[in-house]
Amino acid sequence: MFCQGKKASGGALMSKYYIYLNTERCIGCHACEVHCKTKNDLPVGPRLCRIIESEIKLIGGLPRQKFAFKTCFHCEDPKCVKACPTGAMQKRSKDGIVFVEQSLCDGCKACITACPWEIPQWNHETGKVVKCDYCKDRVDQGLEPACVTKCTTKALKFVTKHQEQKKEICELSHQ
Repeated sequence: MFCQGKKASGGALMSKYYIYLNTERCIGCHACEVHCKTKNDLPVGPRLCRIIESEIKLIGGLPRQKFAFKTCFHCEDPKCVKACPTGAMQKRSKDGIVFVEQSLCDGCKACITACPWEIPQWNHETGKVVKCDYCKDRVDQGLEPACVTKCTTKALKFVTKHQEQKKEICELSHQ
């Protein structure tokens, strides 16, 4: 079994929180994306999290496909924050969550250009940038992000640095 998590080069963890995907449970239904868009009231276009599908391969004579979950890495040293001229892109000191303060965003897209992972997205309806912030309003209430709570097969797990060992996370994914 393979569990997917977010680690910086050299193995350093990038945030207090992580979303792990149990690839054996994910069926690629995109419920996580739908609920993220609904919770964040996003139009067609920007995707704050994504299910990435592999090619279909024959394994043991049967067609198989794997999925990966992509969202913000909440980097230790986020390039998007450094690039933002207005201070709209910020990183919370208490937990490392990187977010956009919408009232400060002027729509210059410098953060989009700076991010090597193509995480910040353009919201054409508001003329501002949006990105995954792990549903920080929910996290602050002790809840999980919308993508995790609405995962149909419970393939996504929202964990803290106290659960950072892959084995422990993978075991959680089976529960």
